[in-house]
Amino acid sequence: MNENGRKSVITIQGMTKVYTMGEHQVRALNGVTLSIYEGEFLSIMGPSGSGKSTMMNMLGALDKPTSGTYLLDGTDVSNLTEDDLADVRNRKIGFVFQSFNLLPRTAALQQVELPLIYAGKRQRAQKAAEALQMVGLGDRLDHKPSELSGGQQQRVAIARALVNEPAIILADEPTGNLDSKSGTEVMQIFQQLNRERGITVVFVTHDPWIARHTGRVVTLADGLIVRDETIDDPLVAGATERPSDALLQ
Repeated sequence: MNENGRKSVITIQGMTKVYTMGEHQVRALNGVTLSIYEGEFLSIMGPSGSGKSTMMNMLGALDKPTSGTYLLDGTDVSNLTEDDLADVRNRKIGFVFQSFNLLPRTAALQQVELPLIYAGKRQRAQKAAEALQMVGLGDRLDHKPSELSGGQQQRVAIARALVNEPAIILADEPTGNLDSKSGTEVMQIFQQLNRERGITVVFVTHDPWIARHTGRVVTLADGLIVRDETIDDPLVAGATERPSDALLQ
């Protein structure tokens, strides 16, 4: 629990990740300790080589740490088998990627049903339709990706991430492939889901403007957390125009 009585969805203690490349070892994470709480909207930032991508893989249970512990919604995922990791990912994590990762010839409704099929759940069409309605695509259930704009495709991906009611949504550069208008609309959806439904969201981003729309920014450098900042008054998507990039440095 934190000081506001919220439980920890993610608890990382002393996490390291070392990659062996020939005769050399690369320490991508150097002993990271971090807690993410239920209902938080958090950004993870850092320059190239900071460990940001490795951190995303760890949080998403896509890889296992070399040492340290990782509790996800009370489950220690540090030493799970690959099959168990896949099960944890499907039940507890919703993924949203920069490139949408949609099946090209599959309608939106069936795209969103896929995690439910893997989880063996019933009433899949109803749950998928409700998730699409949540992101403003209730009238696009039968549309294939080629019939949707980039912003609409990303909304399908968000609905797919939501449909299993995961403990956390992990979004990797979710506005990176979108124009500014579509990116703003996607950010509005994430803010609404976090604010109105209390969904825990973690953004991995290189963009300080995007990060300022979240409630907490964790910055990595050389595999370590060098800054952990609470944003007391996050920007509201669409309410403020983006300044020039020079002003964001």
